Amino acid sequence: MSSIPLQSRLPKTYRIKEITQETEMVRTFTFDGSLGAAPGQFLMLWLPGVDEKPFSVAYDDGSETKITFFAVGPMSETLAKSKVGDLVGLRGPFGTSYEWKSGDHIALVAGGYGAAPMFFVASEAQKQKCTLDVIVGARGKEHLLYLKELESLKNVTLHVSTDDGSVGHKGYNTEVLDQLLEASADSLIDKVFACGPEMMLKSVLTVSQKHDVPCQLSLERYMKCGFGICGNCVMDPTGMRLCTEGPVVSGEICSKLTEFGKYHRDNVGKKHEF
Repeated sequence: MSSIPLQSRLPKTYRIKEITQETEMVRTFTFDGSLGAAPGQFLMLWLPGVDEKPFSVAYDDGSETKITFFAVGPMSETLAKSKVGDLVGLRGPFGTSYEWKSGDHIALVAGGYGAAPMFFVASEAQKQKCTLDVIVGARGKEHLLYLKELESLKNVTLHVSTDDGSVGHKGYNTEVLDQLLEASADSLIDKVFACGPEMMLKSVLTVSQKHDVPCQLSLERYMKCGFGICGNCVMDPTGMRLCTEGPVVSGEICSKLTEFGKYHRDNVGKKHEF
């Protein structure tokens, strides 16, 4: 039986306090209330009669909770039609979180709406006098997220990359990471954290291993229960349950997962290649 308290495993209704339209397809919902989430953990969001899905936590300050999501697919498209004042079901928080020490120098790599949980990391880590290099990447400038929020934090140096070169470095954010780690001899980067598409995460692992810097990656698999009962999110070949032993996983463990960067399973367990 999961050690997660029963009250966290059952949904509770929360009212939508604020809605921010980040881009054409991305929204941030602020809920009136805290679930006590740590950076990297996720929540299960329930729309009665529609579906329940996991969402990364974009922020939780003890009084309100934020999620940032891309409106694609039946569940998220329905969720995007919600209005301020509407109620949704939330349960959690679930899973592992990013770990650091006070004063660490951390490189954060964010792809797409992975910028939201990376902002949560940065906002908490800077309170512990950490130095942060944050690399936010997207296909083009119209898809970039959380730039102003990240720039407002102390001890944060923001780096931007776009595939089309419309802003910042033209190319991938992992190329910027490679350059930072190459140049960090005088200001050693202690850890690399990343959240984004899996092929980006695979590249982050490769770059981090090249420079012998430990990394922590936020993986994503189809989750149903959220607390280790159903087994839908297990990963080959170890059988680790990503909802309880992840979603934040060390690079050392990721390198042992044969499916990482190769395939994932859908809601009935069928394999789909990346």
